[in-house]
Amino acid sequence: MSQNAKSHQYPKLHNATWPGVVGKGVGDAEPCIDLVTMLELTKGAEVDGVKFDGFDLFLAPPHFDTSNQDAEIDRIVELCGKYELEVGSFVANVWSGSAIGDESKRDAFLAAVEQGCAIGAALRAKGVRPNGVVRIDSSCSVDDWAKDPDENTKLIVDTFKRACEIAMKYDEMLAMEGEVCWGGMHSWRRCLQVLEMVDLPQVLGFQADMSHTNLFLLGANAPEDRLLPDDFTWDQTEVYDEAYKKMTDALRPWTVDFHVAQNDGTVFGSGAHDKTGRHCLPKDPNGKLDITKYAKFWLMEDGKPTRRFNHLCWDGCMFPNSAMTNPQTWNDVLGAMKNVRDACGWR
Repeated sequence: MSQNAKSHQYPKLHNATWPGVVGKGVGDAEPCIDLVTMLELTKGAEVDGVKFDGFDLFLAPPHFDTSNQDAEIDRIVELCGKYELEVGSFVANVWSGSAIGDESKRDAFLAAVEQGCAIGAALRAKGVRPNGVVRIDSSCSVDDWAKDPDENTKLIVDTFKRACEIAMKYDEMLAMEGEVCWGGMHSWRRCLQVLEMVDLPQVLGFQADMSHTNLFLLGANAPEDRLLPDDFTWDQTEVYDEAYKKMTDALRPWTVDFHVAQNDGTVFGSGAHDKTGRHCLPKDPNGKLDITKYAKFWLMEDGKPTRRFNHLCWDGCMFPNSAMTNPQTWNDVLGAMKNVRDACGWR
């Protein structure tokens, strides 16, 4: 695989496959895009001799048939070889249960975590998954969590501690997704609270997505945790940078998985997916983020790369299929990720 001599080798650059699934295939939403098509588009992207190194995977149909696990593992190994791509982090299919609620819901949540960890360990053993985490969220809405915030936060913490026990059996790392649509992790402060209460940083860390965390600053679903003033305007760069630094200083020490993304300061939902930080294409004129600049807030410490993880992933869900199947989209995405690595990478 060719590399530009001026480019760093790490962190590796991964595309996400879940944008072919999330927000699609339900009701009036557009149909899902199959895994092979997503990998074809990933493999075809190239910028200045740099290509994607791998892909992160959604452990749910139609990309992964969890009812036929052994055969699907073999299929992923075959696809990695065919497209010369590594597989990295997973999204565990925890929405069959919930981190709150009765024991049956929590048991279903934990069963999905165990399945994700087992699949991860199997792919590591087969040599196609050199690094990556298993991503989880609370699988409960903010409204349900808000019915009893203290008790539901305790339930999330207890469920996550049990999930960590499972992960340790498989030598896996879990990453908790911060996103304004997930109860108990819908603000920067609530995410930090859960991480500190679980207090197992060697097993449970934070997954930071640039689109979702931008909404933390605006207090979407958590106005009490808003970091930008109510009268903030987007031309107030110094005010924004101060708020962004406060958020990243709090969560960076916990961050073990990072998604390069763009956001226009609004929320959006599609299909069965609740409204959350709207992902934008990297060159969207409405995008509010200087992607490279604000990635450095997460990925650099005292002018040096944190090196807490070995790959970055792009995340951009709920785009029209016309954009998703346009090869130029993935060249633009890869170019944005390359810029981040050039600014924050090593070796």
